[in-house]
Amino acid sequence: MYLAAMIDVHSRYVVGWSVSNTLHTDFCLDALDKSLQHVKPEIVNSDQGCQFTSDDWITALKSRGIKVSMTSIGRCLDNIYIERFWRSLKYEEIYLNDYDLVKELKQAVSHYIEFYNHKRFHQSLDYKTPAEVYFSQARKPVDLWTNPSDRPEPFGTCGQADGQHCVLTTTCSTLSGLSPTRPQVQ
Repeated sequence: MYLAAMIDVHSRYVVGWSVSNTLHTDFCLDALDKSLQHVKPEIVNSDQGCQFTSDDWITALKSRGIKVSMTSIGRCLDNIYIERFWRSLKYEEIYLNDYDLVKELKQAVSHYIEFYNHKRFHQSLDYKTPAEVYFSQARKPVDLWTNPSDRPEPFGTCGQADGQHCVLTTTCSTLSGLSPTRPQVQ
């Protein structure tokens, strides 16, 4: 089964989603249509999967005046918000349960997204839920970095990848518990 979801980067609020047993573009368009009932984004960023490079997907975005953005190969930080959601969904729901029917899986995903949006606190949101931030009036911009030189310090000094080297192994005085000889890799 495949899941497509649209997430608001600022709040981490999942605004639309759809499940399918194929990788056809239709279920991604369904997720897009569901999300557009709530919000019209300026830009939609996706990976380079066949459904997101299809003419149907590109046309659907452009016809609505939405800019198309795709993650480059090896650019894990471009989709970090949705990737973090995938991890949470898998470890907090999918891996803990068995589903005999597609209907059961869809129901479980629906319940999890409801929980994720309205009850799950996020440290990065000052321990608020995505819904609290999404529906609040005060929206601050999100820092998005396009290359390592854009990132605030101490990027590139505490075992992170910098785009030219696999992993830097320098010491880091700002983070306790990281070994300078064995960097933490996620």
